[in-house]
Amino acid sequence: MNRRFTHKQLMSHFAILLFAVALVSCSSGNAGNDDRQEKQAQLAEYKQQAHDLNLKIKELEAELSKTADVERVEVVLTDLQATDFDHFIEVTGSVEADQEVNVSPEGSGQILDIKVKEGQRVAKGTVLAVLNSEPIDRSIEQTKINLQLAQTTFERQENLWNQNIGSELQYLQAKSSMESLEKQLENLQAQKDMSIIKAPVNGILDVIYQKQGQIASPQIPFGKIVNIDKVKIYADVSESYLTKINENDKVSVYFPAIGEERKTKIQLIGNYIDPDNRTFRIRLDLKNQDKMIKPNMEAVVKIRDYAAKEAIVIPSLLIKEDFKGKYTYVAEKGQRGLVAKKVYVTPGVSNNNMTEVKEGLSVGTKIISEGFSQVFDGSPIRDNK
Repeated sequence: MNRRFTHKQLMSHFAILLFAVALVSCSSGNAGNDDRQEKQAQLAEYKQQAHDLNLKIKELEAELSKTADVERVEVVLTDLQATDFDHFIEVTGSVEADQEVNVSPEGSGQILDIKVKEGQRVAKGTVLAVLNSEPIDRSIEQTKINLQLAQTTFERQENLWNQNIGSELQYLQAKSSMESLEKQLENLQAQKDMSIIKAPVNGILDVIYQKQGQIASPQIPFGKIVNIDKVKIYADVSESYLTKINENDKVSVYFPAIGEERKTKIQLIGNYIDPDNRTFRIRLDLKNQDKMIKPNMEAVVKIRDYAAKEAIVIPSLLIKEDFKGKYTYVAEKGQRGLVAKKVYVTPGVSNNNMTEVKEGLSVGTKIISEGFSQVFDGSPIRDNK
């Protein structure tokens, strides 16, 4: 009948045997009459028993080590999936009104009447102010009287000429005098129109610079009309991105002052590189129905300059570096469970704390996404997801 000893029992038996061997050795000097060969045989038997016990002890220790619990690091594993990955750059732009016009009169004169108020919406051709045109009005009246006389004279000369009465010279002089006065009247009417300030475009009269009674002239702006139904955004982009963006590319524009983001397209890419800062200009157009976007407002333009389909992307903080290069930790199956494995990778473009991995990882790989700072190559791990 086989009997299985515990580790403690085996160690006890082994100690007794060793003690017996020692006892025999010590007593050999006092037993002079004992048979030497018998003692040697007994000693050999004890040594064999000790050898057998030692083998059983090692066997039992090996079995216990196999069943002992290994201390494992708790981590969170994430299965890698292919995804679309984009990289964006941000540049600061400035807003300009679609139309921003300083209005001045074509002629000079004292402002007699201002017909509009600041902030009023006006249409093209709306009268904004009237200048003093009294001298021109008098000239117009006098010219009209002279023209009337010239027309009567011409009509009489024409009747006589048709009856072959009078000279051709008299007829031509009467006609020339009448036409000259007609032209003079047209010029005076044009000068009178120049004394009326009209809106050249549709928009809002944002500012009136002058007041009633002041002298207006073409050199002095009377007011400013702004049309912000549509706005333009200009931004300067580094020349290194010249081949990476194109007209009609979609962009987003964020306005910090109002906390809003709008979508639009690149309307125009400039053909000139500024030698001072090595940038080129782009223009965006935006509709502004709510009039919340104002001229000179700051705009942050977000432009996509890189795109990849079916890319492997991981958080940037999972990528570490040693003297061999960039690496991260993944999980793989060992003989006794999951272990951490150090994998060297080739990172690509990073955006928004995420990095594309060009080489080293594949779809389906279990990456250690949490607890990675507590492991090393070969660490036993447990998924705590």
